[in-house]
Amino acid sequence: MSRLAKATISLVILVMLFMPGAMAASVASFDATPNTYSSLGPDSVAFDSEGHGPYSGVSDGRVLKWNGDKQRDVHRVQASPGDRYGRPLGLQFHHKSENLYIADAYKGLMRVGPAGGEATVLVNQVDGAPLCFTNGVDVDQITGQVYLTDSSTKGDSTGRLMRYDPHTNDVTMLQSGITYPNGVSISHDRTHLVVASTAPCKLLRHRMKGPNAGKTEPFADLPGYRDNVRQDKRGGYWVALHREKNELPFEFGSHLLVVRVGPNRKIIEEMKGLKSVRPTEIMERGNGKYYMRSVELPYVGVVTRK
Repeated sequence: MSRLAKATISLVILVMLFMPGAMAASVASFDATPNTYSSLGPDSVAFDSEGHGPYSGVSDGRVLKWNGDKQRDVHRVQASPGDRYGRPLGLQFHHKSENLYIADAYKGLMRVGPAGGEATVLVNQVDGAPLCFTNGVDVDQITGQVYLTDSSTKGDSTGRLMRYDPHTNDVTMLQSGITYPNGVSISHDRTHLVVASTAPCKLLRHRMKGPNAGKTEPFADLPGYRDNVRQDKRGGYWVALHREKNELPFEFGSHLLVVRVGPNRKIIEEMKGLKSVRPTEIMERGNGKYYMRSVELPYVGVVTRK
């Protein structure tokens, strides 16, 4: 049995209170079984078609499912043959097929079927150029098409936005020359994609329909270095901020964790919290609950609106 198969992971759900404009300290947490070795960093979460989860990827290359009864279930094993473990980042289900799509930093775009098990590599290059750092993923629930970003390991303007068609297995370049594209989200009306561009602290809009189809343009300026972007429940987007633009590395106090950008491209809501928390994604699930992740922490946070 491999080291990967023998290892155990702790996925902790941390419950927090949410208040408009601020985040309070944690009020409860579930202790995890100690790790056999360090495995941290849930970058993204996903829920299956029945609302079960969250599923989250961790740094040893696996995707875990939270059972809801404090037990950790290695339900989706993202392990591949070879000498390098994967690093699952973005996750998204296609609910009709129950396939889970994984943006793996090292392996590319991967897919795990409803039964779980080993993931299949779908895309590891486009137009003959290998994917350098696959990062974000979203799925059109109507067509089943998958959208993904390749950030580039250089941190320069060589990032790419792509579309994968599961019916033909074709991958199409939608936009190249993006400055470190991270998260990607399809719009509520499915007419465009919103892409988080890290270094410029911006959201970009790539139009897929209408007279400007195929064009990428600025969508919103942000007050910090953003990571993933997800739909809210009101036509806008939640954006996780790793840190603010002018934030010093050893400052104490609070900082912006998350902003909500409305369909009018304006910031209409903020969350603040301790500087020890640097989220990579937030997902709105309804009933006042928001799931927050960070690659620097060994848990997934549940933020509850007060």
